[in-house]
Amino acid sequence: MSHVPRLVGTDGRSKMSKSLDNAIYLKDPPSVVREKVRSMFTDPARLRATDRGRVEGNPVFAYHDAFNPDADEVADLKDRYRRGAVGDVEVKEKLARALNAFLDPIRGRRARFEGKMRLVRDALEQGTSRARQVAHETMVLTRDALELGYLERFT
Repeated sequence: MSHVPRLVGTDGRSKMSKSLDNAIYLKDPPSVVREKVRSMFTDPARLRATDRGRVEGNPVFAYHDAFNPDADEVADLKDRYRRGAVGDVEVKEKLARALNAFLDPIRGRRARFEGKMRLVRDALEQGTSRARQVAHETMVLTRDALELGYLERFT
């Protein structure tokens, strides 16, 4: 089994977390993903697009490595970023595009099931009710078979 590194949150400081509000969710619409990517932490030492940038430890590039299937594009972005030949805006726009392409099929499947959630809940409730009934009947039979009902005679 290969090791998959944990992605940091969009703030670049800690793991992705709902409570820290630094996560990109599978249900986020494209516009929200774009906005979250736009606000992502990058290289704090890089003040202008013409400054050389660090790719290592840069969350935007960690996400590119994880979600951008175009390895040539990622390599080109890394090279230009290190040389100060590309700005954060372009790098983030391409990341948002890659993330949204990755999330689109998930959003589609989610949309198909959203209208059917009540059916799922009903099935779960019916199954739980039936399981409780069967469990109760089984326990009654078990107590009778093991003669565990003797205490009830004294009450």
